[in-house]
Amino acid sequence: MTEPSGARTATTDAPPQEPLPGAAPPAAAQANAPASGAKSNGSPRGDDEEVDESAMTLWEHLAELRTRIIRMGLAFLVGAIVAWMFRKEVLTWLTDPFVEAWKQLNIDGKPPSLGFLSPADLFLSYVRLAALSGLVFALPIILYQIWAFVAPGLYSREKRFAAPFVISSCVLFAGGALFGRQFAFPAAFLYLLGFQGQVGELDVQAMLTIPEYLSFVMHLLLAFGFIAELPVLVFFLSIAGIVTHKHLIKFFRYFIVVAFVIAAIVTPPDPLSQLLLAVPLCLLYGLSIGIAFIFSRRREA
Repeated sequence: MTEPSGARTATTDAPPQEPLPGAAPPAAAQANAPASGAKSNGSPRGDDEEVDESAMTLWEHLAELRTRIIRMGLAFLVGAIVAWMFRKEVLTWLTDPFVEAWKQLNIDGKPPSLGFLSPADLFLSYVRLAALSGLVFALPIILYQIWAFVAPGLYSREKRFAAPFVISSCVLFAGGALFGRQFAFPAAFLYLLGFQGQVGELDVQAMLTIPEYLSFVMHLLLAFGFIAELPVLVFFLSIAGIVTHKHLIKFFRYFIVVAFVIAAIVTPPDPLSQLLLAVPLCLLYGLSIGIAFIFSRRREA
């Protein structure tokens, strides 16, 4: 027995019924729906990387920050105390380039000397010297504490750079400061001390004080040390995807001018000292290009 054509048409054209409010969705829709906790494949960091999901309240973050600061302060204090115990040796190490330059110039046959104008100048100079030395000695611990504080918010791949970050930062800073002391300081002192002598009927002599001398050499040491950190800065900018080796190559011609401007600002006004800072800075920039190239290729792969 055949069905009437009108009944068959009404059955075919009937619109699908909407589920009642509160009713469970069909099983097929539940099966096709993505899991709420599943990770998206479009993550820029990759599906196999996870952030430390241990949630911390604001007060817990502040408590951890306080702990890290206390540890950095203790490391600085221990380093300063040790530096105070060896303050004369540190001062001798810093004044050796000045003494050698004075002897080479043989200024009126007089021995090299540094004076101080106030009774407290020498004591305060030793305090400044011990503080700066303590900061340098505590630098590895300070850098590690900074990294340990930000590490919980990093991905697992990024946490592996903790040791390279601390080691490379300390090595580059120490290498830059040592390079300045070994090469830039002697050249600067030979050039600057060479201006003294007879000017007409005047006998122009260098009358250096310890506070002024320490300010001069500390400024140069910090300048050479921090400038040597350029590869570390480019390393993190490359990881973050902010710069690539192509950007650095395009900017290289301008960086040469920037390097000589920086050298003219932070070094004494003699051409040799400026070259001794600008040329290594350009070489470090070339090393930074290589670092950016390596991490750009890894990110593209």
